[in-house]
Amino acid sequence: MSQRQSATAFLISDIRAPFDAPESEVLHIAKTKMKRLCSTATELHFRLYKKSLDARKKPAILQVCSVLATADEPVFFERDKCAAQGVRAYDVAMPEITLGTVSMAAPPLVVGMGPAGLFAALLLAEQGYAPVIIDRGDDVAARAEATARFAALGVLDTESNIQFGAGGAGTFSDGKLVTRVGDPLCNYVLERLVSFGAPEEILVKAKPHVGTDILRVVVDAILSRIRALGGEVRYRTKLEDFKEQGSVVLAKTNRGTITAGAVVLAIGHSARDTFEVLMSHGLALEPKPFSVGVRVEHLRADIDRALFGEHAGHPALGPAEYTLSDTRGARGVYTFCMCPGGVVVPAASEEGGVVVNGMSYHARDGQNSNAAVAVTVLPSDVGGTVKAGIEFQRGLERAAFAAGGGDYAAPVSTVGDFLGSFHGTEPSRIQPTYGGGRVRVTDLKKILPPFVGETLAAGLCSFDRKIKGYAAPDAILTGVETRTSSPVRILRSEARCAPLHDLIYPTGEGAGYAGGITSAALDGLKTALAMMARFAPAVKS
Repeated sequence: MSQRQSATAFLISDIRAPFDAPESEVLHIAKTKMKRLCSTATELHFRLYKKSLDARKKPAILQVCSVLATADEPVFFERDKCAAQGVRAYDVAMPEITLGTVSMAAPPLVVGMGPAGLFAALLLAEQGYAPVIIDRGDDVAARAEATARFAALGVLDTESNIQFGAGGAGTFSDGKLVTRVGDPLCNYVLERLVSFGAPEEILVKAKPHVGTDILRVVVDAILSRIRALGGEVRYRTKLEDFKEQGSVVLAKTNRGTITAGAVVLAIGHSARDTFEVLMSHGLALEPKPFSVGVRVEHLRADIDRALFGEHAGHPALGPAEYTLSDTRGARGVYTFCMCPGGVVVPAASEEGGVVVNGMSYHARDGQNSNAAVAVTVLPSDVGGTVKAGIEFQRGLERAAFAAGGGDYAAPVSTVGDFLGSFHGTEPSRIQPTYGGGRVRVTDLKKILPPFVGETLAAGLCSFDRKIKGYAAPDAILTGVETRTSSPVRILRSEARCAPLHDLIYPTGEGAGYAGGITSAALDGLKTALAMMARFAPAVKS
């Protein structure tokens, strides 16, 4: 017998309608379904919850939606009957905050202003902990100037660039918020981003993105909020060393020593010198799988036509997105951080290395679309140690720097030359966007290790079978993409502290516990919750 329960909110899933159907039509389908399942459905209020596209049948592209129905009073329903129709009770997830009873000896220090550090510091500030948050890089405006100067002139600031500074690497990206993490608090993260200026559409789209232009505003707003709540925000402040002394950590920076009651290490995946500092103090680090590859560029119009057919360009569809993978070989190859209507950007943080990444604005209206095509690298491929993984990345970056001419121009190749014999074919129909065209045609197979180059070639051919024209001879490859994720993991306990260093909290993507803006923000949030459950705020003197 079906169990009868009550709830005040329901999620109605898998509602399908033509891609250009108005929202009212989707809500009508949801209301009709609920009337069949619940006699008091007239008391419910309906709103669109999530929306994605199913373009597998191009003449009949569908929007696939879920709708949230809420009631002012509990509504009775039959659980099994509803479940069979894709309807379930829904609970809004909120962080469960518990404050410890032992006061911190000093305010907490958050090292790094990427998503993990920002969300950890924000929650700590909102609960009265007055955190100090530092980053080795600049604020958003100064970072934008530094990255623009680097792209145009090849003048690199090793402390303020696409990797380091307010907002972390995600600030100069597509601002993609897709995550495979199934934690219900992911919606809370999105809601907080909206409260700081992100568009409300990210709450609905199954593949939400913010865009670098809006994300910069959001980052500034979060940091302003932390300040307003009594926290400190310090730029150009690099963690150089630390000493654990009783109930505090003395964090040595290039701008003086900070006394902290605990330290959130949200250092990002490119803080290689900081990894060295941690190992010198006996923190346990282990190598982990990561990925390297190249950026592929196509004309946005070509990708739109390949995925949407005759409907390409329709305003209800927007620019086409894709996520591709092939795991049939000895190692995986996949696309990462696809940027519709975006550009390939210089993302180096060390002198003498070329690194590429992708970035797009909220409108996604650039001429090209790009994505990383990356190959999995296992620790055993590169020597099996923490330092070996970092040196493998660094070696590829230096090889790309040399191949580009030694002035931070990037090496590029057409897909035709990469898959066949190298002829030095110059870009034609599709123009590379890296650095406004600061590129040099190069045989990328001479830069990449054979296992990477061969797997990339197989992946391009595989993806061409899924998206016609993906391996078009005039598509452009730009190298190298080496910072897709951290090559190391900083070990931590269930309490989220580093073993034998219980005032140090490794967090986020750089520590090996996240892979993107949303998952990193979520990890920062949970680290703050764990820290607060243990400690009360420091007593003000």
